Amino acid sequence: MADRERLICAADALEEGGRGVRFEFESASGKVSAFAVRFDGEVHAYVNRCAHVPVELDWSEGEFFDTSQLYLICATHGAMYAPETGACLAGPCKGGRLHKLAVSERDGAVYLIFEEAIHG
Repeated sequence: MADRERLICAADALEEGGRGVRFEFESASGKVSAFAVRFDGEVHAYVNRCAHVPVELDWSEGEFFDTSQLYLICATHGAMYAPETGACLAGPCKGGRLHKLAVSERDGAVYLIFEEAIHG
C-alpha cells in the first residue's frame, strides 16, 4: 500500500446497493467521518455529511441507501443523492452535493487516496 493510501475495507464488504462501510480519516481540520458504498459495480466514497446541514446521512450504522437501493438518503431530512456522483436530486439541498472522496479498488481491497481526500 502506498503512503498516499489507506485501507478502507475488503472489496467484498461492499455489496451492490447494500450496507456501506463507515471510516474516518484525518484532514487539516481534524477527523472526518466518511463512508463507502457500491453502486453499478463501482465503489463510491463520500464525507458522511448532508449537503443541507452538517449531520451524518446513515439512518442506522452503514445504512445509506433508500429502500429502492437506487439513492443515498439523509435520515434526518430525506434528501436524496445520486450514489455515483453525490449530487442532491431531491430534498432541502437540491442542487448541492456530497463531498466525493477518491478511492481505489484492487487486489480484493478498497483504499482511500489521501492526497485527493484531504485536498480535493
